[in-house]
Amino acid sequence: MSFFLDNWYLFVLAIGSGAMLFLPALARQGTASITPAQAVQKMNAEKAVVIDVRSSDEYASGHVKGARHITADALEQQLPQAVKNKAAPVLFICASGPRAQRALLQAKKLGYENGFVIAGGTKAWRDAGLPLATGAKAG
Repeated sequence: MSFFLDNWYLFVLAIGSGAMLFLPALARQGTASITPAQAVQKMNAEKAVVIDVRSSDEYASGHVKGARHITADALEQQLPQAVKNKAAPVLFICASGPRAQRALLQAKKLGYENGFVIAGGTKAWRDAGLPLATGAKAG
């Protein structure tokens, strides 16, 4: 018993470091992310809809083929017209991830239950060697 009393700070340190290991998992709890390869599988097998939430200029410079462009500001108004089936898989993408995560949270508030963020955004898409379409219209 004296060992525990003499070394109480070691136990506090061990518990604290263990808790820190779980913080990243807790922070991601509200968003579901998938890799670009998993996104392609969902697009092909489940007919997932890709929503690109970047600015018009970013979208025109390169986007996932077939992605629908809805800026993050207009998501609440335009998503219900773009994706009528709220149970359909919806994949959100931006340049690197944060805007898509916010868009996913907005979509969940609108009742979309099968939404995902493409982890790493268009940068990860390009790094995975997947093609990007250019121009202002969805491919």
